[in-house]
Amino acid sequence: MQKGAEVKNLHHNVVIVGGGSAGITVAARLAKAKVHDVAIIEPSVYHYYQPLWTLVGGGVAKAAETVRDESKYIPQGVTWVRDKAITIDPDAKTVTTEDDLNISYDYLVVCPGIQLDWNRLPGSAEMLGKDGVSSNYTYELAPKTWEFLSATKKGTAIFTMPSGPIKCAGAPQKIAYLAADYWRSTGVLSKIDVHLVLPTPGMFGVPEFAKVLEQVVARYGIQVHFQSEVVEINPATKTATIVNNAEGGTKSTLDFDFMHVVPPQSAPDWIKSSAIADPDNPAGYVQIDKNTMQHTRYPDIFALGDAGSSPNSKTGAAIRKQAPVVVQNLLDHMANKPLSASYGGYASCPLVTSRRSMLLAEFDYTLKPTPSIPLIDTKKERYDMWLLKRYGLPLLYWNFMLKGLA
Repeated sequence: MQKGAEVKNLHHNVVIVGGGSAGITVAARLAKAKVHDVAIIEPSVYHYYQPLWTLVGGGVAKAAETVRDESKYIPQGVTWVRDKAITIDPDAKTVTTEDDLNISYDYLVVCPGIQLDWNRLPGSAEMLGKDGVSSNYTYELAPKTWEFLSATKKGTAIFTMPSGPIKCAGAPQKIAYLAADYWRSTGVLSKIDVHLVLPTPGMFGVPEFAKVLEQVVARYGIQVHFQSEVVEINPATKTATIVNNAEGGTKSTLDFDFMHVVPPQSAPDWIKSSAIADPDNPAGYVQIDKNTMQHTRYPDIFALGDAGSSPNSKTGAAIRKQAPVVVQNLLDHMANKPLSASYGGYASCPLVTSRRSMLLAEFDYTLKPTPSIPLIDTKKERYDMWLLKRYGLPLLYWNFMLKGLA
């Protein structure tokens, strides 16, 4: 199924693997630059605005708001190969798909997203979507989070975060704050023992934002387990096993009535096993230069988004800044010119702290705040920042970013 150009052969000038935020944005920018014969390999007929899933789980947005037809966002003139890529051979310059297509390319952009590794958290798969256990990391489960959260009136609630890079690293905290704020508004927070399990030594990697979040957890009475991780869930007993890495890996168990689970994450398995993966990274991300986004060993390949090895936070805001760098450097490479664009690691994490407040954490590779909104102190909890998260950013995404305009 295609919109725009019709598939005529199994060779394309530029092949983009993945039609999510990164793939569509890059395709739109390439189309505006008049690059000919661009194809997107993407199996899904739906396109999701995932950042809103946290608000769905918190009961302040509907899942239907986050999904639209993929076909509406394939740029005019770009070929949509509705199939799933399963191998990349960078020496032969080919991509093989699930339907046995063998697509050759002149240039390749790799952005298939990130993989949720539920198998690395024993017991989670059996409990997801039932017995009070859910996750905002999938479209289907986010409404379940709200169902279970709103039904919880007493007991113990656990919010987890795995070690290693994950998409939207602030999401495990945001749902905890939305839940605690709801429970406080309904008068039951004092009856619920709230635990937030973090693998990090502090609330956030940027001190300016960490200080605010320390105040937030204190306000809600949330017990934070630093340098810890939930490593197993027991469906029979409704208990979670927590390992404390700050104390030599000691383990403890905690009963729960409600749990929001965030799984370990990695590059897709087929990327991990390919020649383009970083051989020194067990998570298997595509090995790229963190500034140019060009592959370090295969110059005709670029990557961006969650599957790339650049050490930035994996957010949609990062993609918005990476996409123009990838496109400009790809154009330079096509013209045999030195690469002229550089990505500095910008990422943005809209940290929702209640059902009416948010602080906007913007930073780069230096882990220093890099605010982009003039005259507003976004390091403070603000209602106008909440409105930006709830309404402004989705508007920007659907109407500007995916059309190559922002």
